[in-house]
Amino acid sequence: MSLLMTPLLAVSGTIIPGIKLGVETTGQNGDLSSSLQILLVLTILSLAPALLILMTSFTRIVVVLGFLRQALATQQMPPNQVIIGLALFLTFFTMAPTFNQVNKNALQPYFAGKITQQEALTKAIDPLREFMLKQTREKDLALFIRLHKLEKPRTYRDIPTYVIIPAFVISELKTAFEMGFLLFIPFIVIDMIVASALMSMGMMMLPPMMISLPFKLLLFVLVDGWDLVVQSLILSFR
Repeated sequence: MSLLMTPLLAVSGTIIPGIKLGVETTGQNGDLSSSLQILLVLTILSLAPALLILMTSFTRIVVVLGFLRQALATQQMPPNQVIIGLALFLTFFTMAPTFNQVNKNALQPYFAGKITQQEALTKAIDPLREFMLKQTREKDLALFIRLHKLEKPRTYRDIPTYVIIPAFVISELKTAFEMGFLLFIPFIVIDMIVASALMSMGMMMLPPMMISLPFKLLLFVLVDGWDLVVQSLILSFR
């Protein structure tokens, strides 16, 4: 019996360390502690895909490339991985000036200890706000300002970021749909010509899409379609 009680006595004599929950500061300009900084960085990384899609040129580019694949009627060619990869690198290309401003005005001064975290966040969001405002229609901005029942802003700096982002996304979708419509027109003409030719020859059982696909690919290659599409996408960003 004493042997059985010995472990219990040993456990009862063990001192359990206290656990302290709280937010600490480093004491320098009110910056957060290193542990909370790590948590903040991990949170930002988890939200990075959404930020990439909603606050950059990625949305317009990937939607236009998707419309191009549908217009060509090539089913899964190019594959989704290629479409996403191309859209991603085109996004980095178009956003390079904005990212450089973020790095120069926010990241480098913060890492050098010249500005606080709050100042770094403000300086980092300003170039992104400027980019989004350049691409956003005033009509879309007015819609979300009205829906949120905000007072009419005097300047663009008075518009909250949470109003700019959805207005920017809607504007990007509108622009992408307009470009997609223009992409469909020449390929629809080819489909109509091929369908009319097959009907005139009495070959109504033959799928027109099967015959028109090689002509679509030939037209796209002859006019250097990839260069035209990429150039139009890059130049569409103001």
